[in-house]
Amino acid sequence: MRSIQVASAGDIITGGDDVSNLEVCTVSTTSSSPSQLRVRTVRLAWTTDSVPEIRRTLVDDLGDGTVPQRIVDEAETVVAELVANAILHGHPLPDGSVRVHWKVRAPRVEVEVSDGGSDTTPRPKPQTTWAPSGRGLRIVRSLAHEWGVTDEEHRTTVWAALGGPSRRRV
Repeated sequence: MRSIQVASAGDIITGGDDVSNLEVCTVSTTSSSPSQLRVRTVRLAWTTDSVPEIRRTLVDDLGDGTVPQRIVDEAETVVAELVANAILHGHPLPDGSVRVHWKVRAPRVEVEVSDGGSDTTPRPKPQTTWAPSGRGLRIVRSLAHEWGVTDEEHRTTVWAALGGPSRRRV
């Protein structure tokens, strides 16, 4: 198991030159007060092995008691679905990674996952009883207070706000 290192604001830490080991975490905290904004960004290797890594990293970060456990659990599920969807249906970012970014202003958590885009815009599939897959965005939609997709050239970002409305302006 690889560990994700945490740095001071603006520092970038990489796990080596091999993109399969790429892990970057930048940390920006506007205040030490729990009610203030806390921001984290992690770049993960483009592999489904990154899903359990990001689940652990997010839960560890949110586990300081400032976010209700229900929101932590929902954020864990949402980040896992979004990272898995990015890797299974999208393309890597130019550096070969998937970017996960979250903002915490307790009790609200906003999670976003960015990849290198795909041929189609992510949207929930219609409900079917017997399909073996295709429920990821339906799960995100059911857990999130709000969610959405931002498509840019060579980048797709799917975001979700948990614990209250998003503060983003779309």
